[in-house]
Parts: sequence; C-alpha cells; structure tokens
Amino acid sequence: MHILVLGAGVIGVTTAYHLREAGCDVTVVEREADVAQATSLGNAGVIAPGYVTPWAAPGMPGKILKYLFRPASPLIFRPTLDAEQWRWIARWLGECELARFRVNKQRMQRVAYYSRACLHAFRDRHPFDYGASQGYLQLLRSAFDVRMAQPALAVLRDAGIAYRELDAAGCEAVEPGLRWARHAPVGGIYLPDDEAGDCARFTRELRTLCEANGVAFRFGVDVKGIAVAGNKAVGVQVGLTSTNGSKRREALIEADAIVVALGVDSAALLRPYRIDVPLYPVKGYSATLDVVDDEKAPRAALMDESLKTAITRFGPTLRVAGTAELGDRRATLRKQALDTLMKVLDDWFPHAADRASARFWVGRRPMTPDGPPLLGASGIDRLWLNVGHGSTGWAMSMGSGKVLADLVTGREPEIDLDGLTLARYRGG
Repeated sequence: MHILVLGAGVIGVTTAYHLREAGCDVTVVEREADVAQATSLGNAGVIAPGYVTPWAAPGMPGKILKYLFRPASPLIFRPTLDAEQWRWIARWLGECELARFRVNKQRMQRVAYYSRACLHAFRDRHPFDYGASQGYLQLLRSAFDVRMAQPALAVLRDAGIAYRELDAAGCEAVEPGLRWARHAPVGGIYLPDDEAGDCARFTRELRTLCEANGVAFRFGVDVKGIAVAGNKAVGVQVGLTSTNGSKRREALIEADAIVVALGVDSAALLRPYRIDVPLYPVKGYSATLDVVDDEKAPRAALMDESLKTAITRFGPTLRVAGTAELGDRRATLRKQALDTLMKVLDDWFPHAADRASARFWVGRRPMTPDGPPLLGASGIDRLWLNVGHGSTGWAMSMGSGKVLADLVTGREPEIDLDGLTLARYRGG
C-alpha cells in the first residue's frame, strides 16, 4: 500500500516513520528544501504532557484585554476584516468556560502522554541525540499568575500527574541559575516527568532513519489539490519547482491513501472538498542564543507563566520562545514580540547568553479553537487528517503519527479518539 504524507514537519515525518514501520510504502512531499523548515524549526522544544493546555482557558479573554496595550505582552491581537478570523474567535470564546477547558485539556493530555510513551519506546530502539533534558519549571511572577494556574492544577490533581508547588527558594533549588535573576519568582510549579529537546534536530535525525528504511522524500513540491474519484482520494495534484524557484510542471502523484499534515495550510487545501477544518495561524516567535556562562544558565526547560514564554536549554544554546499573535498570517518578525522574548531572558537569566548571537524565528502555529488536534478520517475515503496541534505538535507528534498509521492500516488505535476527530465539529 502506497501512502502519501503531505508535509515534512515533525508531524508528517513521525507519521511517515510509523507508516513505514507498519509495512507501507511511504512518500513524503514537502514544499521546502528539507524537513522541519517551518513551524517545527524554532519552537520551544518542550515535551510537557502535564503542562499541555488549551489556549481557550478561563480568564484568557480578560488576559488578552489586560495585555492589549502593554509593550511586553504574551499576546498580540490584530483585528482584521477576515471573516475566518472572527468565526475562529467566536468558537474560541465558547471554549473558555471552565467545563470546556477541563474537557479539552484532558483530550490534549491523552494524546500527549501517549505520545511521550511512544517517544520513549522509540528512543529505546534509536537512542540518537537531540539535546533532551528532564523536568519542567513554571515560574509564577505574581499572585495573579497563581490564581490563573489553579484550574490547570485541579486537572493535574484529578489526573494523578506528578507536580510540586514551590516557593522562590524551591525554584532556585531546581534551577540554580535563578540566583542571578533580576527578581525572585513568587513561586513555581515543577513537573519532574516532563522534558524537552530540539524538535528540528530530532526531525532531521528521524528523516535519516526513515530514508534508511525506504521512505521517499520529495522536496520542492507544492500540493495544489487532491484527486478524488467516487468520494475516494486517489492522488495529489502537485506543482514541481526547480532549485531556483521557477515552476517546472504539474503532475499527479497517485496513492492508495493520503495523510494531510500541512499545518495551517491544511485548511485551504481541504476547503474545496467541503471539509471544514477550523485552523487559524497563531504566530509564535523564538530566539536561539549561545550560552556564555554555564553556571548562570538554566539546566533544562522553564516557562514564565505571566508572559507565556519558555526558556529551554539545548546543550550549548538557549531557546527563548513565546508570544501568541492572532491576526497576521505573514511569517514576518515583529519587534514587539522579540523584545518580549529578550525581556524574559534578561529577567531570569541576565548573564547566561550572548545577545549578539541571537537567531530569531517566527512560525505559524496551526491552532484549533478548542485546543485538541484533529486526527483520523476526513469524510473522504482514504484521506486522513493529522493537523491542528497548535504549539504542542512536538509534544504530540510521535503519538499522533502512531494513531494515523494504525487507522490507515486498519488497526485499532491504542488510545480513545473521542473528541480528537473532525466529528466534534459536526455534532458527532
């Protein structure tokens, strides 16, 4: 059985790996020149099932208003005349109630914990290095942050997830580099079982493994449409581009099944076939810097809860990642967002990294209004979805890929897919 995987980010490549493990002939098609060149390239690198949380949360609408006019803000909202933006926001607002938040967080954690188990099983077989670290510390700047954290803590308690509430001294014990912080945190939440690692580095290593096992990668390929006959997907219409960017020709790549893993571009591809995938690009930013003082740098991964910015250690480098920008579809850097990243680094680890070495990145996170991804059937036979992971694609990638491989090959997935399929938007 020949399977086409559309997209070579971490979601697409992990899907290809699991499909090949299941015995399929697999071809991955990608517009860029290599894997992990878009949303997977510069993300925070956090694999934190205990922290995985919907953006639609109690208090979030008020938080957006609170930060709307502040220079250092975790949220940037740019209202537009785009009707799709307002439809997405209306759906998002409806998911900010506590009851909906609890349901959505549990759905996301179901995928994330399964994914981490899949990653650990994979590492037992293929122990390659991608800068992994253990433990995740959430830093609380204020009493407001403590209050905002309570709904998530209740979910952690109900699920039996290991965590510790810390005071300032406890935070410093976990991360001694905080001794040089410009101010002490009010407190923190430590999740010892969560971890981090360089997503792009992992994806590149996984590509090498996939190719060694027979997976074909075709780069410089634009997906133009899906060939459908009798409500069955039979192939993909593509535009092949030359190395200098000029179009060469269009062609049909035939397949027995197709998995869509194109991030935010999935919605536009599927819309002509009356498949409503409510994805909206919420932009995120990061800076990667060289560590200059190991003692004054973090050991693992942290999250500034107030400014929703992560600081992650990848060996000789630091990744500072955050900001959610809604309303600008362009993958362009915004100074306000970059200034927020550097403020967070300066507040907590002012002497850790070389500012002149900073490499900046922006990515368009494919977010659903409620938070969980969309896995499984599309409504067209042989056309499958693996989309909508938002800012948690790295944390959910191995599990999502395994679910799709099981579905495509007719096996029963190892987790319950209730609330994780397109049926939740269709009243099913």
